[in-house]
Amino acid sequence: MAREATLTPFFYFAARPGGGRSMGVRTARSRRSLGDQLRRDRLVVLNAWALPSFLASERGLSTKDHEALNNQLSQLLSRGVPLVEALEVAGSLVHEAARPRIDRLRERVRAGSSFADACAQGGSFDAVTVAVYRAAERTGDLHGAAAQLARSAKRMLAIRGKAVTLMIYPAIVLTITILVAFVMLTVIVPMIGGALRQSGRELPGVTEFMMTLGVFLRGNLIAVFIAVALAGAAGVVFRAGLARSMFGLMRRLPRVKNVVRAQELARFFGVMAAMTRSGVALGDALGVATTAVHDPRIRTDLDRLRQKLIEGGVLRALLERVESLPLATRKLLVAADQAGDLSSAFDALAQDYTDEVDTQTERLLAALEPALIVLMFAVIGSMILAIMAPLLSITSQGFG
Repeated sequence: MAREATLTPFFYFAARPGGGRSMGVRTARSRRSLGDQLRRDRLVVLNAWALPSFLASERGLSTKDHEALNNQLSQLLSRGVPLVEALEVAGSLVHEAARPRIDRLRERVRAGSSFADACAQGGSFDAVTVAVYRAAERTGDLHGAAAQLARSAKRMLAIRGKAVTLMIYPAIVLTITILVAFVMLTVIVPMIGGALRQSGRELPGVTEFMMTLGVFLRGNLIAVFIAVALAGAAGVVFRAGLARSMFGLMRRLPRVKNVVRAQELARFFGVMAAMTRSGVALGDALGVATTAVHDPRIRTDLDRLRQKLIEGGVLRALLERVESLPLATRKLLVAADQAGDLSSAFDALAQDYTDEVDTQTERLLAALEPALIVLMFAVIGSMILAIMAPLLSITSQGFG
């Protein structure tokens, strides 16, 4: 559920209270956040420059770090361990590069800040997590909220693992196909085609085209590699826009859209379970959780549901109008609302849709395997035909 915060390393010059200058590198979400950090250390920023992200020696908390942190906090707090001491133990479980953030978080709590405020200042906790912590502190159930967040993070790790698995197989097959095709195009086709041309044989148009292309690529390898490198760099620079375009395409492709939809609903219901269990009002929880959904139709229906609910609508009646959700999901929520146990229903639905991701991923992989094999043979087979066509022609002429 918690996403890794976007952090930027900054090289800064700052003034000390008693005179003198200080410089260094720190990571922060923005220049303003950097200024807040340095002010707490009694430093005033004079100037700061953003550095490439790979220069950051300190990183934010990943989803895996959030799962480990919340799981340990839940266990320790439920046994009466003070929060400061629990943070000291839990901080040892996160990635080493992220431990300074937990240390600063612990110091803020020790200095008197609430846990939610300390997390909000830390830069590695999203709005959902902070809202859950804040509500849990009001109800005195911080260990329960941490347990729910740990379960949500574990679900997200499982979903992410499925997504990675889904991408690995096509990536391997496509990489092998491209490499084999490149070698055949730049080495084998020109070599055989050149030998046939020297023998005075007339080559088919396809073979001539592939020979010309292969010779061009072989003669301009450096330019080709530079172009590939530039394309990769452009992909990194514009990765946000490319990711949006890719997810937009994925939401329209058969079978793939089922996986994406199940992933989004698993995140949505996981957020709803965590927030409602911690005492967050349903309308406020919907306002935050809806950001996890990118399907235009579902998001529009959920926004309309929240607006009508705030205006005084009855949840049971409003749920019936959210036709973008499956009927079984709506009926379960209506029954849970009547029983007064929506948080358990949200949790169950989050698990159901996580299981649905598993099922849909397996079905998609089963459909991708033959499609990728056909694609591989179509690319490589066309080159083999370009080589075989003139050879078959020579053979038939020889027999004639």
